[in-house]
Amino acid sequence: RREKGGDKAKERRERARMNFFRLTGDMLHLLSIFLILWKILSTRGCGGLSFKSQLLYAIVFSTRYLDLYLTMRSAYLTTMKAFFLLSSYYILYLIRVRFRASYDSTGDSFSIWWLIVPSALVAVAVQAVIEKDPPFSDPMELCWVFSEFLEAVAILPQMYMMKKTGVYEVFMMQYLTTLGGYRAFYIANWVYRYYVEGKKIWVSWVAGTLQTLLYFAFFYRYLQLPKQEEGCEEGEEGCPREA
Repeated sequence: RREKGGDKAKERRERARMNFFRLTGDMLHLLSIFLILWKILSTRGCGGLSFKSQLLYAIVFSTRYLDLYLTMRSAYLTTMKAFFLLSSYYILYLIRVRFRASYDSTGDSFSIWWLIVPSALVAVAVQAVIEKDPPFSDPMELCWVFSEFLEAVAILPQMYMMKKTGVYEVFMMQYLTTLGGYRAFYIANWVYRYYVEGKKIWVSWVAGTLQTLLYFAFFYRYLQLPKQEEGCEEGEEGCPREA
């Protein structure tokens, strides 16, 4: 009876992990990657894309999926992790090597150290102060916390580039919408798991809330563009425009 009860509890936990909200979030995340690849390969260029944001995402996946080399929890998770890792570095290759002539390094001028260093300091603080563990006592947990907070702000160089150049491509808005949708469904996933499992992942809650606020701020500004354009003369520098 205990074994059967344990098996049922395990099945319930597994169903809670792989719920509708998480699967939908994963599909939107995949779609965002395919949009990037389609954009680059179909236009044979990377104009408007921030290499620095894509580099941050590669760092996020590299530090979050360290367990990929040690354990295999499921075929689904292993496949997804491998895809995100490989695709992130492939995108970096396309931007900086294959289509480097179309890369706008002047527009992509955000200093990513302002994001990497604070994320690392927060991760150390979480482990040392909140979790009450000696610093660096659990490197994999430290890297996971770092990746959570870095992912929350990884899109900032892309947003900054769009604001600086004043160009808001339809493709880029679709890309940001899929990323925002991915995060929204993951928040719903965390809420669902909390009520079903009692699972508390407060690091993800805090980082996810920060990321959501950034997207809200960006889309709010985007919706204000028509009003800003009314006060701009055609060709005036700094005026936002859609492409």
